[in-house]
Amino acid sequence: MPIFLLIRHGSTPYVGKRLPGRMPGIHLNEEGKAQAEMLAEQLGRLTLNAIYCSPMERTVQTALPLAGRLGLEIRTSEELSEIEIGDWTGLDYDQLANDPLWQRYKASPSGTRPPKGELIIEVQRRMVSEIEKIRQEYPNGILAIISHADPIKTVLAHYACIPLDFLSRLEISLASVSAVSISDHGPKILCINSLGGIPDFLLHA
Repeated sequence: MPIFLLIRHGSTPYVGKRLPGRMPGIHLNEEGKAQAEMLAEQLGRLTLNAIYCSPMERTVQTALPLAGRLGLEIRTSEELSEIEIGDWTGLDYDQLANDPLWQRYKASPSGTRPPKGELIIEVQRRMVSEIEKIRQEYPNGILAIISHADPIKTVLAHYACIPLDFLSRLEISLASVSAVSISDHGPKILCINSLGGIPDFLLHA
């Protein structure tokens, strides 16, 4: 039975200010680099079988210290990438505040497509499909999946049977770890949004 560690990337200059989407060239700031090192120290105590990562710079940078500590290759996948938000890419929140489509998206993401972007169900479909594909390759062990807040929320929503319009009820903090195990009998959410330490059950997995 595999355990998937769903890890959000560390802090960047855009966090809380703008929507970076899939904009290239967004790197971790000093806080984010420290968070990546902290994750490497914590997760380096585990026996990980593989590290999978969104191809965005901020996620790869988050993965690097952990991969270096464990001597593992970082395997990037477009399917684990950030939501494609189209014309909203790079906008700050003040610019979006009076956009009716943005307000509708925040209220009902399941039925609202960002301009030239992805529906949240499409994000969920690609994320879960990739995780199930990885599961076929690794029927046992611990796998690190380093991605972004909303894509991680869609995975948790899928395995917990939470409607996508309730994603805002889930908190996925920077450099947090959530864990899901998946067996032939079904999934189990082991933890959500763990910060500052690794739950004991993972040390004995």
